[in-house]
Amino acid sequence: MAKRRVVVTGMGMVSPLGLDLMSSWKAVIEGKSGVGYITHFDVSDYSVRIAAEVKGFDPSNYIELKEVKKMDRFIHFAVAATHMAFEDSMLKITPENAERTGIVIGSGMGGLPAIEYYHGILLEKGWKRVSPFFIPMVIVNLAAGQISIRYGIKGPTLAVTTACATGNHSIGEAFRMIQYGDADVIIAGGAEAVITPMAIAGFAVMRALSTRNDEPEKASRPFDLNRDGFVMGEGAGIIILEELEHAIKRGAKIYAELVGYGMSSDAYHITAPAPAGTGGASCMKMALNDAGISPEEVDYINAHGTGTKQGDELETQAIKTLFGEHAYKLSVSSTKSMTGHLLGAAGGVEAIFTILSIYEDIVPPTINLDNPDPECDLDYVPYKPRKKQVRYAMSNSFGFGGTNASLLFKKFIDT
Repeated sequence: MAKRRVVVTGMGMVSPLGLDLMSSWKAVIEGKSGVGYITHFDVSDYSVRIAAEVKGFDPSNYIELKEVKKMDRFIHFAVAATHMAFEDSMLKITPENAERTGIVIGSGMGGLPAIEYYHGILLEKGWKRVSPFFIPMVIVNLAAGQISIRYGIKGPTLAVTTACATGNHSIGEAFRMIQYGDADVIIAGGAEAVITPMAIAGFAVMRALSTRNDEPEKASRPFDLNRDGFVMGEGAGIIILEELEHAIKRGAKIYAELVGYGMSSDAYHITAPAPAGTGGASCMKMALNDAGISPEEVDYINAHGTGTKQGDELETQAIKTLFGEHAYKLSVSSTKSMTGHLLGAAGGVEAIFTILSIYEDIVPPTINLDNPDPECDLDYVPYKPRKKQVRYAMSNSFGFGGTNASLLFKKFIDT
């Protein structure tokens, strides 16, 4: 049986750059930073006092007030971004299509804010004061669960948790389900909201986070010689994937076609990437093979590009290993330079930026690239976006535990 074709027909986003898709995209193209001082809690005695927070978000714009308190912040973001994706796609869930529609939405760390808060309540006031909604607030699959309940979606539902590769794995697994006929439509992506005392402390003591506290907007600097770690972000990126004929039949707008998905494991270290970027290269090669195209056909890569010394160098090596001479003709950029690193939501948000680069024929920049690392010698589109035809574009996400995921999108041409 031939695999079915899969297209993107709707997108929604909540990010540190904006409360919706187009404001976030506009900020990325303008090279704006979403990084600032942490306001969620007191960080005065922390070594890290900066993050990329979502600012001004009101969950009651999308969720009934009595339901808001039953969900943690990552679920609020997922519900809001899904609402926007449905509006964008003009898709309606009916009794006729409910069982052919699915959800694959993941989170790297789930409801950590609620865990921290209710642990304090437990210690101070006793077990009876813990909310009866505590468990549904924190478990990762309740983002998908809440969305399923709200829209009456009865098809396959899955929650992926693969650290920083979560969003890409979620979209990739949704892609597979549609290809092989398990569903006609799947809502896919990632959501994360863990700018909390424990998460900042945990990453800070690992020395994974930037401590450029005096210049927040310049702290996230992938591929720059003076980078000193990533900046944590929060938000959600959700896309609607649809079988091609199903989309055409209902007259849907098609942003791009998803044609390749690769995943691999480094089998090396719990946090560090494998030497020479072998895992990343393998993952990208799988995506190319899945799509049946040559490396020379790729025009743009939205890099994992977190701003860590090892990660940026080894991703660069991986790209050079796989793409050879073509690596120097590629446009490569890290939108994390503006959004920070959204952990489990990064893949969803960056997939959307990759899709829009194809749809609008423009490549987002990498900001704060003042002094490129000699080991990072590719074309990272510094500071300003670039107008160019983008036919094929890849988005990379690599996570702790050595888990890797690459997505490959293609410009859709209606024939």
